Amino acid sequence: MAPQLDDLLADLADEHRDLDAVVSQLSESTWRAPTLAEGWSIADQISHLAFFDERAAMAMSDPDGFTRDFEQMVAAGRDASVDRARTLPPTVLLADWRVARSALMVAARDADPTARVPWYGPAMSLRSCVTARLMETWAHGQDVVDALGIDRPGTSRLRHVAHIAIGARAYALMVNRLTPDDRAVFVELTSPDGDTWAWGSPDSAGGSVRGSALEFCLVAIQRRHLRDTTLRVEGESATTWMSVVQAFAGPAGRGREPRV
Repeated sequence: MAPQLDDLLADLADEHRDLDAVVSQLSESTWRAPTLAEGWSIADQISHLAFFDERAAMAMSDPDGFTRDFEQMVAAGRDASVDRARTLPPTVLLADWRVARSALMVAARDADPTARVPWYGPAMSLRSCVTARLMETWAHGQDVVDALGIDRPGTSRLRHVAHIAIGARAYALMVNRLTPDDRAVFVELTSPDGDTWAWGSPDSAGGSVRGSALEFCLVAIQRRHLRDTTLRVEGESATTWMSVVQAFAGPAGRGREPRV
């Protein structure tokens, strides 16, 4: 059963609070510490989240305005999402993110739940857009905790991240210029609480992916290489997909190099 919007928004708010609790305690010099995303500091990560939380709110409340903003971004040919990190002190940057994410929550609650929300990839349902913001918050939060050397445990919210990654399988193949593949892949993951999450049928023609939900999600957001996990991937379709899996919109990601 798909989660209700109120439940999704509550999970998104929890994701916001968890990351806020980490960065709000940092010194100004630590805000400038580099992350594994090349050229990006911790401050850049939060700036990026604030920027796209604002754009998501715009896409929900003013689709035409979002389209114009998108066209301007393309014409500019540069990533403006980190601009405020390069000019604002951390206290102001954090306050900006808090305002942006609050506006996102308001926009989501006020939006038509049946409308499609435009985005930088395919247009999405409102629930999918909220799920994508949760995934992005968790993903960029991972960059932050990796930079700080913090071992962040998984939560039940990872089910949303896994779900969006599985739903984006065809998109991942497309942006990586691979042959479309309609053979189903079975995914069975062990949640942080020890529950089993499953998508599809165990006898799926395309094979299977089994293992830790946390590891699967880290691979899906391209913060861990598949070889650095204990995930079990079987079958041609599953193997091809997991080599390019991405839970995010936009062009194919570069991913992380294996540690070993």
